[in-house]
Amino acid sequence: MPRTARLILPNTPHHIVQRGHNRNAVFVEPRDYQYYWDNLAEWKTTLGLKLYAFCLMTNHIHLIVEPGEYPTDVGELMKRLAGRQTRLVNKLERRTGSLWESRYKISPIQTDTYLLHCCRYVDLNPVTAKMVAKAEDYPWSSARASIGMQTLDWLDKSPSYMALADTESQQQARYHDFLRAQSDAQRVHSFIQAAAERNQLTGSPKFVEEIAQRTGRRIEHRGPGRPAKAHE
Repeated sequence: MPRTARLILPNTPHHIVQRGHNRNAVFVEPRDYQYYWDNLAEWKTTLGLKLYAFCLMTNHIHLIVEPGEYPTDVGELMKRLAGRQTRLVNKLERRTGSLWESRYKISPIQTDTYLLHCCRYVDLNPVTAKMVAKAEDYPWSSARASIGMQTLDWLDKSPSYMALADTESQQQARYHDFLRAQSDAQRVHSFIQAAAERNQLTGSPKFVEEIAQRTGRRIEHRGPGRPAKAHE
């Protein structure tokens, strides 16, 4: 099956997935995770990107990133992160070659319907992989910060997250409840995963049509329908 060309839009959140070369481990020691973590904080700030969620898994990463007016900033972020991590690992392991797959996957997200679900999908990755029992048990994701267990000044609040409640403590509690809710998680998460793997839009048919008209590109879409709201 031919790969779908990547589409990166201004002022739109995107789900990014990048895997290790041949799905080999990218992070082994805590220092590996911390180095990527520190570079992520540095470069999202330098480039003026918004970061709503992230998860560093053993052999891949997930990011929910929103560029401003310049979509090319996303590519610059991924270039900087991949390059620095590759140089670190090659130096420590006295090796050469690529650490990552040549192409990261990216999926523009319909903000009002799917953004919070995508953040949950990212934060629940270690739970889905049966690495931990609860999202907050995993130290290398945004879950702890999003439920108030950790402070990350460089992690942004998405519009969907802020719409959960009026105060920060209530937002944290509502999102924590949302992480534990499983009513529609499997169905929606399957759609989110497939959209990212195919470089397709994570959104409704109407959203796809709007983006197609805006960009003048024919856009393939396979969707499960509208997910339940976070507070339902």
